[in-house]
Amino acid sequence: MNVLWIMADQLRWDYLSCYGAKHIDTPNLDWLASKGVRFNRAYGQSPVCGPSRMSFYTGRYVRSHGATWNGFPLRVGEPTLGDHLREIDIESYLVGKTHMIPDRDGMQRLGIEHDSTIGALVAQCGFHEIVRDDGTNHSDYPGRHAKDYDQYLRDLGFGGDNLWEEWANSAEGENGELLTGWLLENSRLTARVPAKHSETAWLTTRGIEFIDSQIASRNDKPWLCHLSYIKPHWPYLAPAPYNDMYNVSDLPPVVRSNAERQTDHPVMKAWVDMRVSQSFSRDEVRNIVGPTYMGLIKQLDDELGRLFQHLEKNGQLDNTMIVFCSDHGENLGDHWLGEKDLFYNCSARVPLIVYDPRAEADATRGSVNEQLVEGIDLAPTFMDFFGAPQKPHIVEGRSLQPLLHGDDPQWRTYAVSEYDYSTRDARRALGIDQKDARLTMIFDGRWKYVHAETFDPLLFDLKNDPEELVNLAPYPEHQTQVERLKALHFDWARQHHTRITRSAEIVEAMSDAREPPGIIIGYKDREELEIDGLTMPVHAKK
Repeated sequence: MNVLWIMADQLRWDYLSCYGAKHIDTPNLDWLASKGVRFNRAYGQSPVCGPSRMSFYTGRYVRSHGATWNGFPLRVGEPTLGDHLREIDIESYLVGKTHMIPDRDGMQRLGIEHDSTIGALVAQCGFHEIVRDDGTNHSDYPGRHAKDYDQYLRDLGFGGDNLWEEWANSAEGENGELLTGWLLENSRLTARVPAKHSETAWLTTRGIEFIDSQIASRNDKPWLCHLSYIKPHWPYLAPAPYNDMYNVSDLPPVVRSNAERQTDHPVMKAWVDMRVSQSFSRDEVRNIVGPTYMGLIKQLDDELGRLFQHLEKNGQLDNTMIVFCSDHGENLGDHWLGEKDLFYNCSARVPLIVYDPRAEADATRGSVNEQLVEGIDLAPTFMDFFGAPQKPHIVEGRSLQPLLHGDDPQWRTYAVSEYDYSTRDARRALGIDQKDARLTMIFDGRWKYVHAETFDPLLFDLKNDPEELVNLAPYPEHQTQVERLKALHFDWARQHHTRITRSAEIVEAMSDAREPPGIIIGYKDREELEIDGLTMPVHAKK
């Protein structure tokens, strides 16, 4: 039994037809949903790549693992899924993106060489790297590189200094000049790279090659492969024919209200005033970017069809759990916002489809599950699938296996997502200290509460306002809900999140033993000692 864990970057849940989208058709992901369980209320632990992924890879909340923003390293020693599986002799492999930033200072302090076996695993978030693709540019920003993809293009005869940027993410003007994909006005143009050599196609092929290599090796050891796509993440540039497959008429209506634009909530006002939000709030920008975003999703679905057909042809569907998800969504002008950010469903809610090949999952095939599911639930799900012991003192998520097998376990009553906006323009505009630039979402399935440190909270009723257009927190008649959800936030914040070196079983054993051997505290005489069934240490008997 193996696991193929597929992740897309910046993919909205409502841009898949299996989630009800009418403006785009994604038949291959629809097929996967028909074979497994589609989780309808799944949320990432952060609406930003880095912290969200670190939660997926550790099974821990952002406040627990501490990598709260892109470029913030996951501290050395933080246990990952790969570490937990390695304990039962199962290796985890990476094909694509992690956004992992290694804790080089911590590695140096502990004497861990970056190019050693242990160092490589620490630097790659517990995965064995097959290929790495996080995207690249001409800066030295850590963790943004695509050297494997660059080399692939170079071997095919493509030339340039930065092939990721010059071919996959650039177009050509009328006179052959390079037009960068970083500028949104170019998003409707055709990427220079042919579709068959684009990142999405290349990663699919690399994933297929990895699976075939495992079959060819005749090695019966189970494996987990994380096939992690960088698209439909920006730069918004697609190869032909996907660049002009859709047009403005295909876009769903934008979700926003004039009241949101005129908000008096300081945090929301700071956000809608940021450049990226103002850009995507302009119809001419959304109308250029949106169709290309859809084209990138369509290409991803087509490539997944190629992957699924290969698995079926080679008899791998019967022994491979397939999971598809995204790390977060995309605002795309909704709520007057651009990029990802904040906790509206277009950003914080993610698609999650799980196909479990085992007979125990037959009863749930093609079903939709409405439980509140979090990104941290995948790590314990994979551990459960492989028979690894659960570690609730470390892994804060819950295994989805009971839900996949049709059981009705007592489940969480609210989902949590977090956001550290200390590096964003909004923080400076608000004039607050970086330590206070944090937001937390508590969502109970109907009411969505957002704690904004130093500012008033926000509250949305998704039953009566599914588009999340009206902040109800200021209204007296909704203070009961504000206080109730505030209490849930307080309850969650008080839980243990760093006591990971001792399991509950060890703590109970220590409680039974009272004090360590040879230590006697609080007894007046030997008689009191004997009443409790204790004896004096040998060296103290006299």
